[in-house]
Amino acid sequence: MPEDENPGLDKSSNKNYLYFTLPMALNYQRNSYTLWECANKTYKDADTTDVFNTKAVAAMDEQLLREKLLKYKVALQPNKQPVIWRTLCETIENDFMGNIQVLFSDHGYSVARIKDYIAKNKKKFPYLGGNKICNYWLYVMEQYTDIKFVDRENITVAPDTHIIQASERLGIISLEEAGQSNVQEIVANRWKEILKGTDLVPIDVHTPMWLWSRGRFKAEI
Repeated sequence: MPEDENPGLDKSSNKNYLYFTLPMALNYQRNSYTLWECANKTYKDADTTDVFNTKAVAAMDEQLLREKLLKYKVALQPNKQPVIWRTLCETIENDFMGNIQVLFSDHGYSVARIKDYIAKNKKKFPYLGGNKICNYWLYVMEQYTDIKFVDRENITVAPDTHIIQASERLGIISLEEAGQSNVQEIVANRWKEILKGTDLVPIDVHTPMWLWSRGRFKAEI
C-alpha cells in the first residue's frame, strides 16, 4: 500500500502518529504512492523534517513553510496546501499539546466519538475531516501505529474512486448508483449491511478492493 513508504518510526511514538496524519490532509486528486514517497523524502531531509513538528510549524514563517513543503512536492498547491498543513498542526499543537494521540485518548479510543468530534470541528481538521478520508485515516492509524480502537467496526469502508469501481464490479451497487452524487454514502452503507453478522468489518475489505481496482481488475491465473 502507499503508506508502506515510511521512515520506519517506533509505532507508539508521536512522531509516527504525526507522520501518518499530516500528509493525509493533502491526499486528494493525486497519486497516493507519489504522495507518500514525497512525505518520506521530506521527513528524512534534515532541512525539511521539521514540517512534521507541530510546534515548529505553528511558529514557522509562511514562505519558509511553503518552501519546505514544496521541496519534495509533498504539497503541490503553493498557497492552499501549506495553509491546510499549518491549520492541522496548529490544531494538534494548541488543542492536544502537540500530541495527536491525546485526541484518541480523550475520546476513549472510540471511532464513533472521534469521528463525531472531528465532524463538529471540521474547520480545525481541513480535508482530514471529510467522511472518506477520515475513515481511511483511522484505518491507516490502526495499521501503522500501535492504536487499538474499542469499536473498529465503526470505521466504514473509505469509498474513494477505486472502492466505488470495485463495488460496482462486484454488483454491490448498480451502475446507476455509481453515478449518483451520494454514491459514497450508498457504498459505505451497503458494505455495512452486507458484512453485518460476519467476522469482518467494512474497512477490512478496503485494501483488497483498492488494489484490485488499481490493478484494473486483473485476476491471477
